[in-house]
Amino acid sequence: MYESRRHRPIPARHFVRRVLWHFAGASAVIAASLGGGMAGYAFYEGLGWRDAYLNAAMLLGGMGPVEVPQTPGGKLFAGSFALYSGLVFLVAIGIVLAPIVHRVLHTFHWESDGAK
Repeated sequence: MYESRRHRPIPARHFVRRVLWHFAGASAVIAASLGGGMAGYAFYEGLGWRDAYLNAAMLLGGMGPVEVPQTPGGKLFAGSFALYSGLVFLVAIGIVLAPIVHRVLHTFHWESDGAK
């Protein structure tokens, strides 16, 4: 996916485009997770879409749920979604930082003109 150490670092314009694509991918992961959280709260707790959005967004943001789950299924869902949300945060950060970290490391390890 990225250039090897034998290739020169990509131009800044292409690098910015790469970072934006990674940001879009991370945003898609977060949006899909938010949609899944909303569906779970609506199904298990019978919440309206606005309240389901609020609870899912608060969990994804690391703040915790607004309403305490009342049903056994809702409690299991909320706990599982909270664990999942912590992983989604780490994955999204990794997706966004990957091209930046690669560029920094690539700049240090680039073999120009085949010299080692």
